[in-house]
Amino acid sequence: MGQRSVPVTADQGIDMPEQTTDSDWSPERAFSDAVEQRHHRIDADEWQNVYVIGDIHGCLTELKALVERIDPDPDELLAFVGDLVRKGPDSAGVVEYVRDRPNAVPVLGNNEAKVLRGDADPGLDDEHVDYLETLPAVLSWGDHAVVHGGVDPSRPLFEHGVEDFLTMRAPLGDGYDGPFWFEQYERTPQVFFGHTVLDAPVVGEGAIGLDTGCVYGGALTAYDCGADEFVSVPARDTYQERSRSKFVDPSEHDVDAGGQ
Repeated sequence: MGQRSVPVTADQGIDMPEQTTDSDWSPERAFSDAVEQRHHRIDADEWQNVYVIGDIHGCLTELKALVERIDPDPDELLAFVGDLVRKGPDSAGVVEYVRDRPNAVPVLGNNEAKVLRGDADPGLDDEHVDYLETLPAVLSWGDHAVVHGGVDPSRPLFEHGVEDFLTMRAPLGDGYDGPFWFEQYERTPQVFFGHTVLDAPVVGEGAIGLDTGCVYGGALTAYDCGADEFVSVPARDTYQERSRSKFVDPSEHDVDAGGQ
């Protein structure tokens, strides 16, 4: 599989340690031109409810079990925080399952970006990769947004590039050493995110984290926006080993742990 182009911009430096405020949040003018090209705005009135689903990483069995448990109607949207692929047993099956559901919209994750750059090959054919190329970097409705990685609280949204939204974790720290962006983010829009592996879903002032490490033997988690609650299914297996130092315990940070 040859290299595919993926429009990402370089991370920008952090100039301000203090949080900015987007009190005038307006999705029509919130993002840079480069990001706006990869922004998908949803009309919330067209959907009765939205479920946001965490990182799947090729875990098709768990995805099917979670969707069966949710049992969404056709007019209920399934939004995905990205990283559909890699590490787990069936990346192609996950892509096909999501692609073929008319009520499913995923955002681009850093692992999809690796596939598009030609840096990883999880067994996808050209049709699968063509689908990944269509994924937005940001999905939004009302005062909510879905990105894979996160947001730098010290910068307004229009100063973020696509790569920021894909890979943000600890803007003032070093990866899993923190401090994490979602500990400091307290503004609009409320951001649903994955990318950072959690012992339990995170509920911050302005962010909800959903990567509960399914591929590492944890769980696959969704957030039911209408009921304001989490839904999860346990992993059937540990498909890839991961050090416990690479799991974030919400109780050790300035956020709440959501119930599963």
